[in-house]
Amino acid sequence: MIVQFLCRAILLGVPILYGSTGEIITEKSGHLNLGIPGIMYVGAISGVVGSFLYENACGNDIEKMNAALAILIPLLSSIVGAVLMGLIYSFLTVTLHANQNVTGLALTTLGIGLGNFLGASLISITKSELPSIALTKTSSFFSVKAPFADKLGPVGELLFSHDFLTYLAIAIALVASYVLNRTRVGLNLRAVGENPATADAAGIRVSKYKYVATCIGSAIAGLGGLQYVMAYASGVWSNNAFGDRGWLAIALVIFALWKPSIAILGSFLFGALCNANNYIQGLGAETQELFKMLPYVVTIIVLIITSMRKKREYQAPESLGLPYFREER
Repeated sequence: MIVQFLCRAILLGVPILYGSTGEIITEKSGHLNLGIPGIMYVGAISGVVGSFLYENACGNDIEKMNAALAILIPLLSSIVGAVLMGLIYSFLTVTLHANQNVTGLALTTLGIGLGNFLGASLISITKSELPSIALTKTSSFFSVKAPFADKLGPVGELLFSHDFLTYLAIAIALVASYVLNRTRVGLNLRAVGENPATADAAGIRVSKYKYVATCIGSAIAGLGGLQYVMAYASGVWSNNAFGDRGWLAIALVIFALWKPSIAILGSFLFGALCNANNYIQGLGAETQELFKMLPYVVTIIVLIITSMRKKREYQAPESLGLPYFREER
């Protein structure tokens, strides 16, 4: 039961890890993107649309489906949809200097509305009796696990029985951590987030870094939505079933102290906290709802502790949320 609990925690935490890693990269450029929930939602529905079209092109016959295309089409669709959302956010906040908080919240509303519209359209096309659409054929390609996992017992189940997007999420977080802390690109990006005027004076193209960081962060967050549908939900899309994972991803950024490597463990902790109520017997509905608050409570505690210590490395980028006007430099 312990192994099952841990595996479930990892499965629940991976979409949050994708969103958190993407948001950390974005915030390192000085932009607070509260549109991450909407971007993850669009990433999910874009992947669903791509896989739906491919399954229908193959006549819904899994034997006619190519494994590489069954994975690449939803993957690329998800990335394209998320990047387009990131470009909208970047254009409004970087080029037009719109308020970042308002733009992010508007993007979340837009993303959820667009996702529900496309989801309802697909459900209508399939004439499904249930308010959902099942893409189990495509999902089966995403859920392939290592062939030797069953031979290793509990260790194999815990470490090698997950879908490939889980391992990709961990790899992306580790690469992001290395780039941010050990490369010139990461140094320039952090400089833009801390003091864009100084970075501009040093010859760093501030707008370029903000655009690229936001779009890359959006693409990574979009993969979190795809992983939720294909792995957690086994290829089943239902409108508004995504829950608050996008907001948990933003909370995890604070919990992880803007460090992608810490976000890996933090996401699994959040997954465990979200799943704890299912393993404690005799809880009423009200108590279960209290358990769902635990990730946010832990985040608030971490925020209070780091604020009291006032160490610079534990704080957000200094220019986070502030627009940069080059003519005022």
